[in-house]
Amino acid sequence: MKIAYFDCFSGASGDMILGALMDAGLPLETLKSELAKLKLNHYDLEVEKVTKKNIAGSKALVMIEEDHHHHHHRHLSDIRSIIHNSDLDSGIKEKSIAIFTRLAEAEAKVHKTTVDHIHFHEVGAMDAIIDVVGSVAGLAALGIEKIFCSALNVGAGTVECAHGTLPVPAPATTELIQGRPIYSTGVEGELLTPTGAAILTTLASDFGPMPAMTLETNGYGAGNADISIPNLLRICIGEAAEEAQGLDSERVAVMETSIDDMNPQIYDYLMEKLLHMGVMDVFMVPLHMKKNRPGVLLTILSEVEMVNKIIDLLISETTTIGVRWRIDNRMTARREIRTEKTVHGDIGFKVAKIGDRTVNVSPEYEDCKRLAMKESVPLKDVLDAARLAAEKLI
Repeated sequence: MKIAYFDCFSGASGDMILGALMDAGLPLETLKSELAKLKLNHYDLEVEKVTKKNIAGSKALVMIEEDHHHHHHRHLSDIRSIIHNSDLDSGIKEKSIAIFTRLAEAEAKVHKTTVDHIHFHEVGAMDAIIDVVGSVAGLAALGIEKIFCSALNVGAGTVECAHGTLPVPAPATTELIQGRPIYSTGVEGELLTPTGAAILTTLASDFGPMPAMTLETNGYGAGNADISIPNLLRICIGEAAEEAQGLDSERVAVMETSIDDMNPQIYDYLMEKLLHMGVMDVFMVPLHMKKNRPGVLLTILSEVEMVNKIIDLLISETTTIGVRWRIDNRMTARREIRTEKTVHGDIGFKVAKIGDRTVNVSPEYEDCKRLAMKESVPLKDVLDAARLAAEKLI
């Protein structure tokens, strides 16, 4: 599996992402050819080789004919229509629209309005369309199947924009990066722009240290400012190290809290709420705490983006006053859901594979339980029928 890792040591913007992709080997003509499918005009795209603090990189130059676009505004529905009616591949359309939707939702929340009322000045809209669609199409052209990202350097101080003087990170950016790891080294200026944040937080599967890979190429995309650190975004591209083993690698958030003073009936309610939220797993382990009190170690696994929401739930719903959390690596067999007919009805099976080899087949318990109740037969009979069906899948 070909993966890409964005190293945002100096933040990120839409044009920095485009520059990094071209510096890593994406031909300018390929990018222009993809963008031509949008059927837009009165703009141009070029690339310039630059150096930032003695590190060479590529700067994407998006040039908009302002006289043509100066007096118009575009709403989210207009941008969706442009992308939807283009000749781009469906996957590129879907991801590009998802990025713009998140960007509009963030702006709407900041301005206490709805996405329908959010508008983009057309010069800014054109620039954003080129950045967003170009980034998605460029990643696809390079054959990138999965994207990872470092913690985000957001900058410090204030930034001037159409709404006046805003704190860094800008309010819309702050909305977009919730649940992602961020930091500031005190460098003055807006290092992470709303467009850069929208692209990376929508496309990246995970944020954190660089995953294990066999590095094939890298590139640097340059920003506009000259600051105390190299104003560059680095992309590293290679084959995931686990590919040869046929396993998938991912990072998960692990949250733990020890509880010794809560009504045990609450655990059932809590587990149901957590699973309904979409956590990967939740389990409890008995333990003895200080003063030899019996207690429970509650552990939850989830996507990193869900950490704040889950911790808020734990503090609100349990007697705990603190939660530990960390990011762990996890390697998994590839899984798919298959439905098979049995003598009692259709049952879903979770099929686990390493490469092309099926290593485990497990019937969905809720399906078996539902059929047992519907057919008024013992659950063990439904499970036996499921095991016979599982042999066919193996």
